Amino acid sequence: MLSFFGTGVGGAFAQAVGRSRGGWTCKLHGLADALGRPRVLLLSPSNTNDIALARALVEAAGPAHRLIADRGYDANHLRRLLAERGTEAVIPSTTSRKTPIPYDAQAYRARNLVERMWCRLKDWRRVATRYDKLARNFLASAQIAALFTWGLN
Repeated sequence: MLSFFGTGVGGAFAQAVGRSRGGWTCKLHGLADALGRPRVLLLSPSNTNDIALARALVEAAGPAHRLIADRGYDANHLRRLLAERGTEAVIPSTTSRKTPIPYDAQAYRARNLVERMWCRLKDWRRVATRYDKLARNFLASAQIAALFTWGLN
């Protein structure tokens, strides 16, 4: 996935930097396994929607029985993609849907594993604040933090 960001040149998007209310920042997107360990980590500029990288996350993760996500990922195209892959979508409907799509509320409780994964990654100050100027270095820092947190126990 590092090739998505190029070699360190090419402007703000190549460096996964976007303008937000707080200034120039980026978003770290991730997909966790059933134990709450990060399986895929990707970067995007902060002014992009979460759903923009959903396809890349799902395709990089490989086959899965179910995908648990928050309301930000409620989109018909993502639900179609998951259905084609044989993955159950456990995504609550947004309030703007006229007819809400039912979901497994019991399975949705496991989403706290993802939130705990983000908290564990953000314990690493380098990941929480993005000191790195280059996207590839920041993504490598996040991957190293994940390796030390979950891989070397």
